[in-house]
Amino acid sequence: MSEKLKSTQVAVIGGGPGGYPAAFLAADLGLGVTLVDPEANPGGVCLYRGCIPSKALLHAAKVITEAQQASNWGIKFNEPEIDIDKLRDWKDSVVNKFTNGLGQLSKYRKIKYIQGRAKFVDNKKLKIQNQGGEELLSFENAIIATGSRPAELTNLTFDSSNILNSTSGLELPEVPKTMLIVGGGYIGLELGNVYAALGTKVSVVETTSGLMPGVDRDLVLVLSKRLKTIFEEIMLNTTVIDMKEEKSGIRVNFEGADINSDKQLFDKVLISVGRKPNSENLGLENTDVEIDKWGFIKVDEQKRTSNPNIFAIGDVAGEPMLAHKATHEGRVAAEVIAGHNVAFEPRAIPAVVFTDPEIAWCGLTETQAKKENQQVKIARFPWGASSRASTLDRNDGVTKLVVDPETEQILGVGIVGSGAGELIAEGVLAIEMGANVTDVRLSIHPHPTLSETIMESAEAFLGLSTHIYRSKKRTAEKR
Repeated sequence: MSEKLKSTQVAVIGGGPGGYPAAFLAADLGLGVTLVDPEANPGGVCLYRGCIPSKALLHAAKVITEAQQASNWGIKFNEPEIDIDKLRDWKDSVVNKFTNGLGQLSKYRKIKYIQGRAKFVDNKKLKIQNQGGEELLSFENAIIATGSRPAELTNLTFDSSNILNSTSGLELPEVPKTMLIVGGGYIGLELGNVYAALGTKVSVVETTSGLMPGVDRDLVLVLSKRLKTIFEEIMLNTTVIDMKEEKSGIRVNFEGADINSDKQLFDKVLISVGRKPNSENLGLENTDVEIDKWGFIKVDEQKRTSNPNIFAIGDVAGEPMLAHKATHEGRVAAEVIAGHNVAFEPRAIPAVVFTDPEIAWCGLTETQAKKENQQVKIARFPWGASSRASTLDRNDGVTKLVVDPETEQILGVGIVGSGAGELIAEGVLAIEMGANVTDVRLSIHPHPTLSETIMESAEAFLGLSTHIYRSKKRTAEKR
């Protein structure tokens, strides 16, 4: 352990999409910053083992899918030859480019970066374990940004190279002939898209009655229809009750009504049943920081914990577990420490599922409105009426608005379709700016684009859509 106690104004624990933006902004605001993370450079799970590598692979999957779909337009390609090693290297090169870049940006900002693991000794001090041993670091303020990790099925899983999680699945060890994905959430379905495009026969098992639990059913329905053509089998209302390793793979025993066989053999099984906050092994018991029953650190709107000089952001501080939410929380925490009067009070946090087709939403969802007995009106525009969607041969989409019936203010936006993740930002801006349907309707959108579907949804709400017909009687009843 270092003989001399080192100190910093701001200690940031975790270098992910919450931690490094917090550290960077704190440094830009003139504060002395120390950033601690186990990796050689900042980036966190999102950049090293999550958002970025998965999107690189999803892009490769999209190219394969579009090449196959081109036969509909009179363009035929030979079956793709997949060099799995080169694909993996390309994915890793994307990751390395950005992690190395973040390392350079840390140096430019004169941030002290320590590769190691930090634990709280008390409310003002950290013990950091690194390759050189241990050192103590005192701080004026600390930001906990330790993220989350894949949840496990402890009663079912065992140590086997044939059982993957969202991290090991992205390493792309090989392209198996068959794979079972346990969990019908967004991470499993995204990875399922990748492996299916690469040639794997993918099956999905989900304990509830539908994929993507909690997401509006009309959006999920569009995705489900396409996944049924891509995946080998989708088993709903079904539970995995046992798994055993055999020489030829993993034998899985199912229980449920929606199964062809209660026992099936798979080359690989990918467990994707959610994520857990990384609030353990941080020494929080040595501080005044409080944790709820789910393991999330309790924070206020300024991201302060119950100890006023310790902040928490990102996955470890509660749902939704999204990288962009962590980034904005980190920037709020940095500004608060710098003395600014700010708070994290978004009207809309966008969520995107990068499947094919993509699903994206922000603000109030129809499902949430029904659950809370909130009166809303829904306007939908089917992509079958979109000329741009037809030129892409992707009419399997819907854009919808969730609208306050009294003020006609836009409360939520939901989109399913190709590129939905790129479109949802307009919905976020509309909600944050307090726009109503007339504002969106009168905002001229370029033609022909998929963004027009947002404008046309507003027109549909008002009964004035050019490309879908609503009788005057129905329009009057709606108004």
